[in-house]
Amino acid sequence: MYQGVNASEGIGIGTVMVAVDPDLTFEPHEVADSAAEKERYQSALSVFCEKTQAQADHMKETVGEAEAEIMSGHIVLAQDPGMTDAINAAIDGGTCAEQALMDTSTMFENMFLSMDDEMFRLRAADIADIRTGILAELLGKEVVDLSVLPENTVVVVHDLTPSMTATIDKAHVAGIVTETGGRTSHSAIIARALEIPAVLSVSNSCTALRNGMTVVVDGGKGIVEADPDEETLAAYTAKAEAFAAEKAALEAFRGKPSVTADGIKKIIACNIGNPDDVPNALDHDAEAIGLFRSEFLFMDSAELPSEEEQFNAYRKVASALKGAPVIIRTLDVGGDKEIPYLHMVKEDNPFMGFRAVRYCLANPDQYKVQLRALLRASAFGDVKIMIPLVTCVEEVLAVKELVEQCKAELTEEGRKFNENIEVGIMVETPAASLLADRLAEVADFFSIGTNDLIGYTMCADRGNDTISNLYQVYYPAVLRSLKNIIESGVKAGIMVGMCGEAAADPLLEPLLISWGLEEFSMSAPSILRARKTISQWTKAECDELTEKALACNTAAEVKALLESAAR
Repeated sequence: MYQGVNASEGIGIGTVMVAVDPDLTFEPHEVADSAAEKERYQSALSVFCEKTQAQADHMKETVGEAEAEIMSGHIVLAQDPGMTDAINAAIDGGTCAEQALMDTSTMFENMFLSMDDEMFRLRAADIADIRTGILAELLGKEVVDLSVLPENTVVVVHDLTPSMTATIDKAHVAGIVTETGGRTSHSAIIARALEIPAVLSVSNSCTALRNGMTVVVDGGKGIVEADPDEETLAAYTAKAEAFAAEKAALEAFRGKPSVTADGIKKIIACNIGNPDDVPNALDHDAEAIGLFRSEFLFMDSAELPSEEEQFNAYRKVASALKGAPVIIRTLDVGGDKEIPYLHMVKEDNPFMGFRAVRYCLANPDQYKVQLRALLRASAFGDVKIMIPLVTCVEEVLAVKELVEQCKAELTEEGRKFNENIEVGIMVETPAASLLADRLAEVADFFSIGTNDLIGYTMCADRGNDTISNLYQVYYPAVLRSLKNIIESGVKAGIMVGMCGEAAADPLLEPLLISWGLEEFSMSAPSILRARKTISQWTKAECDELTEKALACNTAAEVKALLESAAR
C-alpha cells in the first residue's frame, strides 16, 4: 500500500500505464547567428501556442471553461514579454535557444516557488509545463500523449501537467497517480473536474508501480493498493459501487434549498478565480459566489488593469448570478508576489509584510480604481466588497472612507451604483479573531479564510510536509477561534460565511451550523455533498456534538469524535 495526497475522490481499479516523459536532454552550445536562433525559438513558440490553443479548445468542449482557461493561461505566460525578452537577450549573448529557455524558465519557476501564496505557486508548475512543451518543439520530440488509452487504465506519471490532461481519454482512465502535486495543484483541480479518482505525491510511484500491474486508487483516502488480493479487490469493488450510488443520490439535492433538518436556511456558495469559472459554479448548483479572487485580473495582465477592464470582469460575474450575492475580494497581493509592474520591495518575511489591505491603503489612488469598478458593477447585481488580511479596526474604517470618496465621485459623474453596497472583511488572522466583536461593529459581513487562519493560528505552513500534521482545522485552538468569530458576527447581526477549504468538510459542518455560520463557500464539485450534509442535522444535534468537541484536548480526539458522529 502507498500513501499520498487525496486529490480527487472516488475508487479507481485498473491496469497501470506509466507515462514516461520524453528525453529532453541537449548539449548547450554557442550560436554564431543569433538572428536565426531567435527565429528558431519564435517558430517553436508559435507551434507550441497553436497546439496549446487546440488543447484549450478541446478541454472547453470536454471538461469546461474554467479548466480550459488553465491552458489559455499557458499561452499568456509563454508569450509574456518578461520571459521572451530575457530569452532573446540570452540568445543575443550567444546562448542557444534551448539553454536560453531553460535558464529563463527556471528563474521564473524558482520565483513562483518562493512565493507564499499557493495560487502563485501553481504558476511554477505551469512554467515547467511550458518549458517541456517548447523544449520538445525545439528538439523535435513528442510529449506524453494520453489521448488514446486502453480501458480501465491507471495513469502513473511523475507530474500530471495541464497539457497532459487537456487531451486525456477520460472514458478509459480509471485513476491517476503522480509523484508530485497537492490538493490545490492544477493536476488535482483538473482531475476533480474530470471526476477521475486521483492520488498525488506518491513517492517513487513511477518505479514502484509497473506497467500491467493491477492497482486500486482510493482518491478519498489518498491510498494506492498495488496487486491487491481477491478479498481486498472485492472490498474496493463494493466501495466503488457504493461511491457511484452515493454520487447519483446527490443529484436529488440539485435545485433544492440548502436547509438543516429543522429548516434553518443556509447559503452554499462557490469560490472562483475569474469570470470564466462562473458557468462551472452554476452547473454545480451554487447559490452565490462566496469568494472572487480579484488578483487574477492583475496577475494575467502586463500592466495595472484599468477601471474599465476590472468593471467588465466584475459586471460579467454579477450579471451571470442574476441577483444572487457575489463577494469580491479586493487585491490580495504581497511582497512575495512579484507582479513586475507593481514594483514591490522584496521582504525577508513577506507573509507577514507589506501585503493585501496594507499595500492597497498605501496606494489609495490605485486602490480607488478597483473600488470604483466594484461600485459600478454593483449596479448589475448584489456585489459585496471584501477586505483581505484585516488585523485592526482602522483598516476597515480607512477602506470604507475610500469607498465613500468613490461614491461621491461616481455620483458627480452620473454613474449608477448600489448606495448600500456592503463592505465586509476576510477574517484570516488571529488578530481579527481576537477582535471579532469590535470588527463586527464596523464590517457589514465576515467571511472566514480558514486556509490562512489555520496556518497563522498553528504557526504551520501548509506547504511544509514536515509539520503538515499541525495544519488541521480540528485543533482546539482553531475551533475556539472559529466559534468566537462566528458567534461575534451573529451577535452583531451581520452575515458570517466561510470561504476556506474547511467550509466543504462534512466533519466540520455540524459545528459550523451550531455556531451559526450562514454561508458555506467552496469549490464547485463539493456543493451538492455539502447540501446533503447540512440537511441531515438539526441545530440541537449540532449543539450537542459541539459541546463534546470543545471538551476535547487534541485534534485526534476531535476528528475521531466527528468521524464517529458523521452521517
